[in-house]
Amino acid sequence: MVNPVETLRALHHGRAPGEPLVLPGPWDAASARVFEEAGYEALATPSAGVALSLGYEDGQVPPEEMFEAIARIVRSVSVPVTADIEAGYGIAPKELVERLLQTGAVGCNLEDSVGGHGPAGALKDPAEQAAFLAEVREAAGDRLFVNVRVDTFIRGVADPAAAIERARLYVAAGADCVYPILAPPEAIPALRAGIEGPLNVVARPDGPSPRELGELGATRITFGPGLLHRTMAALRGIADGLA
Repeated sequence: MVNPVETLRALHHGRAPGEPLVLPGPWDAASARVFEEAGYEALATPSAGVALSLGYEDGQVPPEEMFEAIARIVRSVSVPVTADIEAGYGIAPKELVERLLQTGAVGCNLEDSVGGHGPAGALKDPAEQAAFLAEVREAAGDRLFVNVRVDTFIRGVADPAAAIERARLYVAAGADCVYPILAPPEAIPALRAGIEGPLNVVARPDGPSPRELGELGATRITFGPGLLHRTMAALRGIADGLA
């Protein structure tokens, strides 16, 4: 029997430059099926996209509703799903891992900010975050692929060295992949050189293509809520033409 977490883990390794792992971000079961039918080998839910689909602002979804949404997405497809569970909702690591595994997801994103997603948010203490991640890793064993978001760039720290310093602590604590969210393209080579293991980069509509990001050093490409925003813009165009 194929082990989906091992499938997901294997997809992150042995990739040629310019051929990163592209993980579309479904926000519900219907979008997940579309992405699977298009041939993608795995999917990565975005917390902001799921929040919008459920009628919430990013960061405001009650954890029960988020886990239910993830479970619906997982049930709708046969490919591995990794889920954005923000900073873990204040749930103890062992319980967090078990609740996520109950959804059927085989991976997760965990971010290193506190205080919400707006300007009031702040970076966590990196040593405390590393200790939290080590507990998650111990609880999960090899059952989850853990992608750790590094929020230095979105908190106004432009020097890649700050992201690299945090990333090294997180990898040592057991992270499988590191995600310096909104890192500018020009910072990717330095991040690639300084961080061991897979590197997740977000693709933006006005930025380099996934292939170009891969050539710069990205291993894995995600889109945040970007695909939902593009879908909504297309749907608005359809709606405007109905009358």
